[in-house]
Amino acid sequence: MTEKLRTVSPVDGSIYVERPLASAGELNETLSRAEEAQRGWRETSREKRAERLSAFVDAVVADKARIAEELTWQMGRPISQTPGEVGGFEDRARTMIRLGLEELRDVEVPQKDGFTRFIRREPLGVVLVLAPWNYPWLTAVNAVVPALMAGNAVVLKHSDQTPLVSERMVEHARAAGIEPGVFDFLHMSHDRVAEAVADPRVGFVAFTGSVPGGHAVERASSDRFVGVGLELGGKDPGYVRADADPEKAAEGLIDGAFFNSGQSCCGIERIYVHEAAYDAFVEKARALVEAYRLGDPTQAETNLGPVVRAKAAEGIRAQIEAAVAAGARPLVDAARFPIAAEKGDPYLAPQLLVDVTHDMELMREETFGPVVGVMKVKDDEEAVRLMNDSRFGLTAAIYTEDLDAASSIGDRLETGTVFMNRCDYLDPELAWVGVKDSGRGCTLSRLGYAYLTRPKSFHLRHA
Repeated sequence: MTEKLRTVSPVDGSIYVERPLASAGELNETLSRAEEAQRGWRETSREKRAERLSAFVDAVVADKARIAEELTWQMGRPISQTPGEVGGFEDRARTMIRLGLEELRDVEVPQKDGFTRFIRREPLGVVLVLAPWNYPWLTAVNAVVPALMAGNAVVLKHSDQTPLVSERMVEHARAAGIEPGVFDFLHMSHDRVAEAVADPRVGFVAFTGSVPGGHAVERASSDRFVGVGLELGGKDPGYVRADADPEKAAEGLIDGAFFNSGQSCCGIERIYVHEAAYDAFVEKARALVEAYRLGDPTQAETNLGPVVRAKAAEGIRAQIEAAVAAGARPLVDAARFPIAAEKGDPYLAPQLLVDVTHDMELMREETFGPVVGVMKVKDDEEAVRLMNDSRFGLTAAIYTEDLDAASSIGDRLETGTVFMNRCDYLDPELAWVGVKDSGRGCTLSRLGYAYLTRPKSFHLRHA
């Protein structure tokens, strides 16, 4: 019997998508087709690749309404917000196409009499992209577009929660003239993914997901020397200095903590506030959390949807309950959000906790839900120590009026990105990296192309 993928919508618990999972034979056929098609695609000029990829982006943008509706039903983000993911996709894609036209040129070296010397950036071959459900368009584009722009073929596999994203991407790529084999998708089981990672026809694996998922990819790739890029979890901190406007800081950090129901790898999951700004910050933060409209994400007025699955809600609630049992104080009355009681999981009332400590799992382990803990600190030194007291390191946000202080604090933070007066954002012209358990490698920016190509040196002596 053929195994099937079933996507249960968090909106109403219905099965929204059902698809057969790829067999071993289908995986073999797809990788063989990709290997063959890549040979021709790599010979296509950068300018022609850019033209087709730009047409691909145009087609995606033109389909924004359908994509947004499907995304809401697949993973539960409010329909008022899902169109924004297509906008982010467009920005990242067009930026990487533009940068690729420049960065993929031969690298010149100083001239030497009697020799022609240069470095060429060669594609790696077939790139396997394993994308998650929480921002399925935004995370996939980080690897898909630059990999194709660099002359690689791509096989895309999305989370079982958002399989239509892979289908739509390839559909629009076909309309743009990107041929089968150059860009394909597969719906695969975990075991089939492991087979794909281990297959010698795959030249690079780009994975975005959980830390356990990253370990699984590493194990599957361990018998061969294949490049693996990992964007994993986060427990991203925010710090409000004494000189910051506490109300503006609250507006930024609460949005960073609760947008997408807190289901963002670079969302704010813990907040440290200088004692001079603490009371004003907490007052404003509480009012902002209480103002969320939790409800049916297909309705325009909703700005906080369900979390992705009932099991996820159970884990989030367990962290909250354990923190409260250990002395944390919840500031938001769940009764303000009756749908959480009426519908139950995965509709989860948002929560703001104070009197939290690093002895609590809520402040140490990834929560991935609509809750954040706030701690009072006495100075920058205490804030830096607590912000670094984590096995994760993806982003960190500092709210301050002092640019020099933000730079100095940022130098001491163990993180891939340092923000000042913003958070939960990705600039495609900057390198996207994680340290510690937040991952390995780099996507986006000019530097991202180094991970999707290999340098080949040409040392040509004249006769």
